[in-house]
Amino acid sequence: QVQLVESGGGLVQAGGSLRVSCEASGRTFNKLAMAWLRQAPGKEREFAAAISWTGLTTYYAVPVKGRFTISRDNAKNTVYLQMNSLQPEDTGVYYCAAVEAWYGSSWSSSEDAYDYWGRGTQVTVSS
Repeated sequence: QVQLVESGGGLVQAGGSLRVSCEASGRTFNKLAMAWLRQAPGKEREFAAAISWTGLTTYYAVPVKGRFTISRDNAKNTVYLQMNSLQPEDTGVYYCAAVEAWYGSSWSSSEDAYDYWGRGTQVTVSS
């Protein structure tokens, strides 16, 4: 069993930066691909970024590509999402998720596509 706990959310002005973190408990973290998903108010959850268990392969959704960077530190059982050039449309709850698979370029926002989920951290970008 793996538990995921997100942190680092908050309020930031448009154009600013924020880094959210997700710490995992359990012994299998370095065998899990990790992903960040987000859900804006009144909208469906969407995939943002994923990183392989080695950290060597990443994949980004078009809306965040070039602005967000996903990384991981397996020694700390932690995955990060560095978010730059934030815009009001980036506002939402950011969820960390883990899966014992790699979906290539076909990452889903479906709950059953992932084995473990965190509870989320709120990110608010003011205009």
